[in-house]
Amino acid sequence: MGDPPGFHEYASANRDRLVRFGWLLTGDRQSAEDLVQTALERVWLRWGRVSRGANVDAYVHKVMTTTHLTWRRRLWHREQPTDLARDERAVSLVDNPDALAVWDERDALLRVLETLPPRQRAVIVLRYFLDLTEVDCAEALSCSVGTVKSQTSKALRALRASNAMVMHEGGGQR
Repeated sequence: MGDPPGFHEYASANRDRLVRFGWLLTGDRQSAEDLVQTALERVWLRWGRVSRGANVDAYVHKVMTTTHLTWRRRLWHREQPTDLARDERAVSLVDNPDALAVWDERDALLRVLETLPPRQRAVIVLRYFLDLTEVDCAEALSCSVGTVKSQTSKALRALRASNAMVMHEGGGQR
């Protein structure tokens, strides 16, 4: 049985973007790739209906977000994959010393996002990295707009406190 018409093209054209979104949700590349694969498997089963819809990306993001939140509740989530990014960093620094700044920003972003509970992290990623409206976030998370607003508020408060702590501990060097 082959892929439904248009599925392979969509998956190929959007893979990197979906992995970046998954990375922001999960915090590591391997889990992000697993998340994308699982989400695309689920989307594949309904591709005929999904591809006729108004916004395929919104549907895929919703599947990825709900899958990630479901995974967070499972015991096997406690396994920690190895961090290949450290090896990638060493290789990239040989070719481009300025890459250190990029890696530092990514590491700082992940450290701050990791302080948030999964649902708040998902809201921040959907709102500020995918630039979705509160209504679209509510749809992706299967919750009310009020919940999106409150989760966003709590997350931003926690992020500000975390940033203030980092600034204080680092002597204001950021």
